[in-house]
Amino acid sequence: MGEPIHVIGGGLAGSEAAYQIARRGLRAVLWEMRPVRRTPAHQTDRLGELVCSNSLKSEQEDTAPWLLKEELRRLDSLLLSVAESARVPGGHALTVDREIFAEGITAAIEREPLIDLRREEITALPDAISIVATGPLTSDALAREIARSTGSAHLYFYDSISPIVDAESVDTGIAFRASRYGKSSTGTDDYLNCPLDRAQYEAFVDALLEARSVPAHIPEDATPYFEACLPIEELARRGRETLRFGPMKPMGLTDPRTGRRPYAVVQLRQEDLRAASYNLVGFQNHLRFAEQQRILRMIPGLERAEFLRFGQIHRNTYINAPAMLTATLQLRGRRPEVFFAGQISGVEGYVESIATGLAAGMHAATLASGGWPEALPRETALGSLCHYISAADAAHYQPANITFDLLPPLEDAIRQRLRHDKHARHAEVCRRALAALETYRHAYV
Repeated sequence: MGEPIHVIGGGLAGSEAAYQIARRGLRAVLWEMRPVRRTPAHQTDRLGELVCSNSLKSEQEDTAPWLLKEELRRLDSLLLSVAESARVPGGHALTVDREIFAEGITAAIEREPLIDLRREEITALPDAISIVATGPLTSDALAREIARSTGSAHLYFYDSISPIVDAESVDTGIAFRASRYGKSSTGTDDYLNCPLDRAQYEAFVDALLEARSVPAHIPEDATPYFEACLPIEELARRGRETLRFGPMKPMGLTDPRTGRRPYAVVQLRQEDLRAASYNLVGFQNHLRFAEQQRILRMIPGLERAEFLRFGQIHRNTYINAPAMLTATLQLRGRRPEVFFAGQISGVEGYVESIATGLAAGMHAATLASGGWPEALPRETALGSLCHYISAADAAHYQPANITFDLLPPLEDAIRQRLRHDKHARHAEVCRRALAALETYRHAYV
């Protein structure tokens, strides 16, 4: 039957990857260091343990989270099947009982004869086809080995994520396009700028100082923060003018409505591969999501902002995937037999981790069977997620959840016909994705 495929990490991505390998008739060795070595966040030794929320996000049809889950179901995801059996009431969300979910995954893996579950810590990459799915709390020893093998400059340990807003929800009657001092890296004005007068700035700072933060799940998530990625609320606590000399500095900008420099400015930068969205530059924070939405909508031009992702700061070991991985999640260069999946590859969210685990398992099985992995179609949510991981701007890479702005835009004629009906546009994106997935399945799965 040949050499087994090694999967390092028994979390969501690793468990899904091992199952996908086994269902294709190949052997997998699944390495999980718990309970031999514990992490600061996990409470048990069960596979696929959820350490934060118990929600796998929206099940509302024709949303981006629903589309990704629907694709996984059609690709026979073990973890989505277990999630259905562990489901508890949660409105439009797929919400699970944590214990039943983890127990179901563990039982399924343990009874699979083609999966050899080994409770040991791996400190070096095996000399074989392997999938690294060790998650955001990768052990120090293995992190050092990954850094040695790939270059330490490509491995990050803290995640500093700025909020992202839907481009259509920004009021461009207020926000103006300009680069500081007219300097641009692209020949066009690189930023949208939301100007604040003094009263608006003071009210914004007051709101930050009174806002509620997210409680730390593990000690590494708590203060002190790195000076290079301080949350905006911490900057506000250091003095009322600190933000004006940091991420909100107005220098080199003129508001065309007044002909004067604003008192403060929030800059929005277009995401390279997320053309329908902008991130708030330097606005990483540790606030509750509801607080972020309330406070950030105080910024002129963002009063009706739709947030595709909220800001975060937390312990997260992940690689600079665009500099290292292909769209099939393989290491570029000399070691294409090594795959990465889950949060260590630079995705955020439970379902995104499951999805990349499924893709890596599927592609590793193809490689082990003598074939060459074929990337999933860009029209699909999973294909677009893998494309983002491998093709985003490596200099500004930030982990991503699945959102519609990761997928290719609709054809101009369709987009124009549906321009006034956002739900219809999303429904068409989903229809296109599932059709592309069916074609892929018949050809490669």
